[in-house]
Amino acid sequence: MQTRVEPPILLSRLMLFVFAAMVVVLGVLVVTLYNMYPLNRPQVFFLMTAPKNDVEIVLAEMVPNADNNLDNFKRSFIREYIRARNEIVPNAREMRAKWNNDIDGVVYAWSTPAVYSDFTKTNMWNAWMSGVPDFEFSCSVEFENGAIEPRDRAGTEYSVNFRYFCSDSNRQMDKKDYKIRVKLDMADGTTMKWSDRLNNPLGVRVSEYVIESGNGDPLDTGYLL
Repeated sequence: MQTRVEPPILLSRLMLFVFAAMVVVLGVLVVTLYNMYPLNRPQVFFLMTAPKNDVEIVLAEMVPNADNNLDNFKRSFIREYIRARNEIVPNAREMRAKWNNDIDGVVYAWSTPAVYSDFTKTNMWNAWMSGVPDFEFSCSVEFENGAIEPRDRAGTEYSVNFRYFCSDSNRQMDKKDYKIRVKLDMADGTTMKWSDRLNNPLGVRVSEYVIESGNGDPLDTGYLL
């Protein structure tokens, strides 16, 4: 009885094994290539590091999950928008960078053109952007629990309550309460510059900014006049 495998038989079995492995690898490669196309599928901005400043991105609505992540994102966005628009630090260069109408201007990136245009008409914006020197002057925003509440079922309009006060090395203004109505723009097909993707990854913008109580815009307090 023959108990050993002859070299030709062993070689043929080895070749069969190699061929089977190649077929598996080829199948995995075909599936991978198929999943890569088309290339215009949704991608996570934070995973894309190559600069493409000449590319515009078309945004689509993110479907909320059971944990209401989208609603939490909107509330966080509104909170940071109020801070970016109203908080002041004693550094003119930093303030101009934050409030300017370029790719680093956070308020500009997070606002529609009409809202940003109204923002540039405030006393505080004009004071800082017209060359006011650095000095010990700052303004802060404080939020309490439940400060941001939706006003419609669509989740595009919110009421925001916050406390605002300014101070310098000699004095501090009394804290003042404001109530603002904010409307968000998250329409499908909205475009944004590639360079804005890190400041505003979902492309949310404030399309309405209306002061409902507080006697005018916080940036028109008259503190610098």
